[in-house]
Amino acid sequence: MPRSRTGHLRTGREHRLRPGGPSTVIDGVSSRTLAEIARLELSRNYLAPGGVSEAVRCWKRHVRQPLDALWRDDERGSTHGDCCGDPLEARELLDTVMRAMSPRGARELRRVVGALDAQR
Repeated sequence: MPRSRTGHLRTGREHRLRPGGPSTVIDGVSSRTLAEIARLELSRNYLAPGGVSEAVRCWKRHVRQPLDALWRDDERGSTHGDCCGDPLEARELLDTVMRAMSPRGARELRRVVGALDAQR
């Protein structure tokens, strides 16, 4: 007798992450920590799937700008919040996420964010 395909067993389960949907990818972070971040993004109402990696990208873009561009933005009161997201809100979100994570995962994410902070 042929065996049942395993896909038939999984059809009753709810799949929250869809292929091709937003995913969390952060350079320098292990797959274990990325899985923890993905679980947090699904379980917290202040996070969306892929939100943490977008916050890291936004903060990375901000700290890599030349200092004179940052001064001009500060004088005009613009931090590119309309088009690219507010980098200060992104950094605050990263702090919140690091507090919600396990010590090991938070340490990895803190190392990546700390390296970006050192560039500023």
